Amino acid sequence: MAENKFTKYLAYALGEIILVVIGILIALAINNWNEGRKIEAKQKELLAGIVKELTQDIASHDRMIGDVPRQIEIL
Repeated sequence: MAENKFTKYLAYALGEIILVVIGILIALAINNWNEGRKIEAKQKELLAGIVKELTQDIASHDRMIGDVPRQIEIL
């Protein structure tokens, strides 16, 4: 009788351990997905900043190039 109770308890304990491990694995998967999403958002933000700076640099260089003929005349 005691052997039967121990076997049932052991099966119950193993089931609980398996459920805890599955819960931890699900939590890790969700955390990894969330971290990946945060990294992707940061990358998009940085790329948008780069595009903005490049656009400003192009506009600045265009103004400088436009001034070259006037500067040549002055010289």
